[in-house]
Amino acid sequence: MDRTALGSVILRALLLLSLPLNAWAQDQHVHGVWLWKTVSLLADPHGPDTLREFCRIEGINEVYFSFSKVSKDPQLAGLVHTLHKSSIRVEALLSSNDADELGSHREKLLNEVRDVIEFNGSHPKDPFDGIHLDIEPQQRPENKGPGNLNFLPGLVDAYRAVRHLAEPTHLTINADIQIKLLKGNLDQRRSLLTSLPRFTLMLYELSSPNDGQSSEQKEEKLRRESEKFMGMAYQGLSAPRLAKMAIGLRTPDYDQLMSRMLKTLDDTLRSNPHYLGWAWHSYNN
Repeated sequence: MDRTALGSVILRALLLLSLPLNAWAQDQHVHGVWLWKTVSLLADPHGPDTLREFCRIEGINEVYFSFSKVSKDPQLAGLVHTLHKSSIRVEALLSSNDADELGSHREKLLNEVRDVIEFNGSHPKDPFDGIHLDIEPQQRPENKGPGNLNFLPGLVDAYRAVRHLAEPTHLTINADIQIKLLKGNLDQRRSLLTSLPRFTLMLYELSSPNDGQSSEQKEEKLRRESEKFMGMAYQGLSAPRLAKMAIGLRTPDYDQLMSRMLKTLDDTLRSNPHYLGWAWHSYNN
């Protein structure tokens, strides 16, 4: 290799090394995991290293930490630093059953977003890379029932309000959603899938460890259902900048087969342009 070519290779390598974690993540599928008991993990001296090793073994490149004022201590910055050293992104996990409603519930969520932004301002070397939303108005009695999406306009408004705060600070945004939201009409799905750049579909209860099905049957069911719901989400939509979608699975549905089932999602959907990746619920269970 001549000097000119060698110099070009070195320059490209240096540019890659200088990229932030968000830029690395744009060219790979998301492999995420939820962490709900952040305070408990921080209380364990070995907690951060154990989590990092779990991520290494399972090929996880994103962690969603439950975030609150009580967890804004120096140890949290150390945990973020530990994962960043292994090129693992971290997102602040914010949850609510009522943030679709204007007033105190919405403002509480937005104040939590401001807390994340404040944390990042205080820790510029090890900031959160994104916001991960778990807003579940469908849990309230008035929102239950097939086809009941009366809460959707408020939910979309909440997503947009978070985006308005977070994106100028270079935080990505992802939100957990349920299958119910994909059953809306064309306008409802367009409104949802243009409100944020990323969503995670919670694809639960397709199987169970004691349902009598073989591993192969569980895999086939997951292939079939994941393709069906990805198709349902985007059917008839051609709007620019539609959100990408990850698929979330949970340990109680697959037990020791979780790693295999998550790989099945990648094998099945990797060629789908809307597929973001997968997420594991959760590290604590």
